[in-house]
Amino acid sequence: MDFVELEAIEGLRWTWNSWPTASSKSEVDSSLIIPLSILCTPLTQSTDLPILPYDPVVCLNCGAVLNPYARVYYESKIWRCPFCHYKNHFPKSYAGIGESNLPAELFPTYSIVEYNPSKNIPASGSNSVSNGSKSGANWGASNGLLSTSGSMSSLISSSNSSLYTMGSMNGGGGIMVEAKGGTGSGNGLAVVFVVDACMVESELRALKNELLLVVAQLPENVLVGLVTFDKMVRVHDLGFAECTKIVLFDGDRELTSGQIRQLLGLHNVMQQHLGKVATPQKQGFLVPVSEFEFSITTSIEEMHSSGLVMSGHRHLRATGAAISVAAGLLEGCSMSTGSRIMVFTTGPATVGPGIVVESDRSHSIRNHRDLINGCAPFFDKSSHFYKQLSYHLRDASIVLDLFACSLDQVGAAELKAPVESSGGFMMLGESFESDQFRKCLRHMFSHDEDGHLKMYFDATIEIMTTNDVQICGALGPCFSLKKKNGLVSETNIGEGGTNTWKLSTLTNKTCIAFFFQMADDHKVEPGSAFFIQFITRYRYGALGVRKRVTTVARRWVTKQSPEIAAGFDQEAAAAVIARLAVHRAEMHYARDVIRWLDDNLIRFASKFGDYIPEDPSSFRLSSNFSLFPQFMYYLRRSQFIDVFNSTPDETAFFRLMLNREGVVGSLIMIQPTLFQYSFDGPPIPVLLDVCSISSDVILLFDSYFYVVIHYGSKIAQWRKLGYHKDPSHENFRKLLEAPELDAEQLVAERVPVPKLIKCDQHSSQARFLLAKLNPSVTQKSTHAPDGAELIFTDDVSLQVFLDHLQELAVQG
Repeated sequence: MDFVELEAIEGLRWTWNSWPTASSKSEVDSSLIIPLSILCTPLTQSTDLPILPYDPVVCLNCGAVLNPYARVYYESKIWRCPFCHYKNHFPKSYAGIGESNLPAELFPTYSIVEYNPSKNIPASGSNSVSNGSKSGANWGASNGLLSTSGSMSSLISSSNSSLYTMGSMNGGGGIMVEAKGGTGSGNGLAVVFVVDACMVESELRALKNELLLVVAQLPENVLVGLVTFDKMVRVHDLGFAECTKIVLFDGDRELTSGQIRQLLGLHNVMQQHLGKVATPQKQGFLVPVSEFEFSITTSIEEMHSSGLVMSGHRHLRATGAAISVAAGLLEGCSMSTGSRIMVFTTGPATVGPGIVVESDRSHSIRNHRDLINGCAPFFDKSSHFYKQLSYHLRDASIVLDLFACSLDQVGAAELKAPVESSGGFMMLGESFESDQFRKCLRHMFSHDEDGHLKMYFDATIEIMTTNDVQICGALGPCFSLKKKNGLVSETNIGEGGTNTWKLSTLTNKTCIAFFFQMADDHKVEPGSAFFIQFITRYRYGALGVRKRVTTVARRWVTKQSPEIAAGFDQEAAAAVIARLAVHRAEMHYARDVIRWLDDNLIRFASKFGDYIPEDPSSFRLSSNFSLFPQFMYYLRRSQFIDVFNSTPDETAFFRLMLNREGVVGSLIMIQPTLFQYSFDGPPIPVLLDVCSISSDVILLFDSYFYVVIHYGSKIAQWRKLGYHKDPSHENFRKLLEAPELDAEQLVAERVPVPKLIKCDQHSSQARFLLAKLNPSVTQKSTHAPDGAELIFTDDVSLQVFLDHLQELAVQG
């Protein structure tokens, strides 16, 4: 079973593709060890995604959307819901439905469809003959019925086609539908730039240049606000043209959202008009680019550094107050089509709510040991402040992004809650002058082929299941809406107690892990099918609301069925266990998390291994399970669990990224990839082991967050001697170029942009590679080959880890 191909079709990765029946859910849990879960990428990119220009047909009983698994009674124009078995009548627009004339959502090849009613554009008719039928019906613009006799690619819009025509069978009344793009109306995205005025002049200059470039490329309907801060918070009135006008807030004060709106004069900003959409009163804090681009650019250009700081002290910086004011501004303007607060800072908050450290440098910023020992005086209070702020942000569908460029910590650990729950972007860099920052910011404001920003807001994901499946919860950049029904389990995992979750924003790569269990009160027959449907509603900028519906089916099997092993996706399982481990690490000590991982792995190996009891040498794992222990070994040593040599800010960033990345990205984070380049042939993957280091090869190492090009000692010496510049050593020049070209491609395709490190064997920078390699040869090794690279560590090697696992697993 090719799980990657299935993911391309469904946008899903299942830990188990066949689910076992049992007398109780606890029996299922004990028989599988790895939870029943699905990694869902709601807006996964697909080359043949049908875009349907009408509203979905919904079951009147349970709310599930019409799908290929529904049973259709063509004579009576009735369909039976596969989830609740309720019989529904088709709407009048489906009057012409038949076995040879089906709507797209009933085609078995379309497990994913997207509904976009705003793309319904009337046009002249064209003919679509149904299996040679001489009689037909005149379809309206909303039915979307398709003939099976024609080419599907010509009848259904996809992400590769721009227009398609659907006509009546008698030659009249056709419509033309635009598959993507189109015109939108109403207010667009709102962006509030929150800029740290304490940064040095060179950093501020680089930031201003990038912000000016972003503003110049924004669509005309985008609204822009500007907030700058040091120990005071300044809200710029961009609509006041006579001179620079700002509203000043004391950074020491913690104000409620209502107080902020009142001080900004936004307490009565929305005026309801009978029969009309509410429109904002005139205010100058959030203005459209089309009318105030000059004022916006002028205000950005006039930003200046707040000056020198007293010796031995940090800048007085009110980051928390600035974010609160920006949130109050957006709430006061009642933005409903998507809004972002983008924070650009170079240091920690030292005053006001959200304070991280005192301004006096005699007080060092907190580290992991301080957090464990309770010696971080501001951490709990500041984390609580940002946690409360996250509730306001998500209720108003406001996204919080953090761009932090500093050689020291900035307080990202405290800020993690609102950034993660809102689905915001986090970047930890060294300088606003770096390519890393420029690429990240420009990627966020990239456009589609029609000039619209590729941003999706105010999304909800609703899950429908058959009665034999219950929903336990979700892990990812989402939060529970607490909509509980009979499908929701009493067992909560992550954001649980609901079948509907909200995401303030998401991307084409945002991935959520959903957890399920078998319902206790339903007897399941082996061989019977169960169904799960994901209904994702989201707003594409100002282009209106769309719905993407994914409907999938799997089968129940007996506990002893070979289909269970055949359907185990060990890569998806590793990604799910990593999320669960990180979730536990937020509440437990690292050693307790490692013990939990080890206990689960021992039970897993004991359950699915083939062995003679009490004989470790007889232990074997089939190919479907053999890589999973290796993934767990590297997960135990990863920066997600082992926080040694990481700051709290870095740990928060690493865990935030893992919690939203898909299977492929998560695996690279857990077990990085290593490629070898040599004169012997093309690059080849090699073991993530210290033995892969050799003096005459180049290694390309990818750990997702940084990419390392490691030159062997001989290669480095030849490079220093300039052999690659000699025309007679053309092969050497190509050898040096190959990993650099591949590394540039890795860096270009990933956001946030990974750090690129080039190092020679035995150099200080080589530690980025050595720290992740399996220490098969250490200072304690007695049979190390001559000239072999050594890793000085007390960690056990992969082989020792597996040997211990076998000994414990065969004990039953």
